[in-house]
Amino acid sequence: MPHARSATLLVAGTLLLTACSDAGPTEAEAAVTLKNCGRTVSVDTPPKRAVSLNQGTTEIMLSLGLADRMAGTATWTDPVLKGLEKANAKVERIADNAPSYERVLEAEPDFVAASFVSTLGKGGVATREQFDKVGVPTYVSPSDCTGKDNDSGGDGSRSKALGIDAVYGEVRDLAKVFGVEERGEKLVASLKERVRKAGSGLDASDVTLLYWFANSESPYMAGCCGAPGIITRTLGAQNVFDDTHEEWPQINWETVADRDPDVLVIGDLTRKSQTAESAAKKIAFLESNPVTKNMDAVRHQRYVLLSGQAMNPTIRTIEGVEKVAAGLREFGLAK
Repeated sequence: MPHARSATLLVAGTLLLTACSDAGPTEAEAAVTLKNCGRTVSVDTPPKRAVSLNQGTTEIMLSLGLADRMAGTATWTDPVLKGLEKANAKVERIADNAPSYERVLEAEPDFVAASFVSTLGKGGVATREQFDKVGVPTYVSPSDCTGKDNDSGGDGSRSKALGIDAVYGEVRDLAKVFGVEERGEKLVASLKERVRKAGSGLDASDVTLLYWFANSESPYMAGCCGAPGIITRTLGAQNVFDDTHEEWPQINWETVADRDPDVLVIGDLTRKSQTAESAAKKIAFLESNPVTKNMDAVRHQRYVLLSGQAMNPTIRTIEGVEKVAAGLREFGLAK
């Protein structure tokens, strides 16, 4: 499953606007209530022992300068975002992958956040109802439930394309929960400016892209409407699998070769739960497999490497916009 979902072009400083201070954020003592994925979340006071169950929510919290409010993190696909290493080192990693419910409770959380509905659903770490019973409020990234059916099998499907505003909304929600709304607005402003700068003057309307997350035997390719769709639409390009609304459909290599995209956007993951996780292994497969080695993008080595987090709807999706834009310019494909 992609969920546990390269020259660095990150403007890391903009993500550290709020993370560089050792001083704790000013608390807003008023209770916070917000709507989240069909539920009402109420937090009486800003959390002091939050647990983040996915890397996406973890990196938002760290970027907001909340390391001293965190009691644990879990489920990592990549090294932490550049510039957040010191903050991240202050927070206990309770599991590299999904922790048990009991392990989360050992951290004595007063707030639990996750990037995916499945993380806080049946078969995940625990359900939101289980945390309700012990008085721990929970939050799920709105990008994983907005216009999305998570009960359709696999990684779910989307009835409408995800917009980058869902990511900005998550930043604002978490900033509100922790009483650091000004920091949230500064972070959102910096992310918006990076998106604007990456796409400025770029015309990729004639370029086709394919996004490969993981697995060489039954590869997960991006459908139309998740985080890769945000990247594609921002740059005005075309995803060769825009005709599927599944989040990460598994597509055979014959079909991939037949679509023959101009550029391959490749997930460079550090986890080891699937075949061909790293970009190096993916490229070695592409260049040796008889079905794929004659694809135009493979013959011309038009590869853009992205972290797993950049291919899921997180603040790193902005990194994806930047790197794909830079790749198109480097390959001479952008007008």
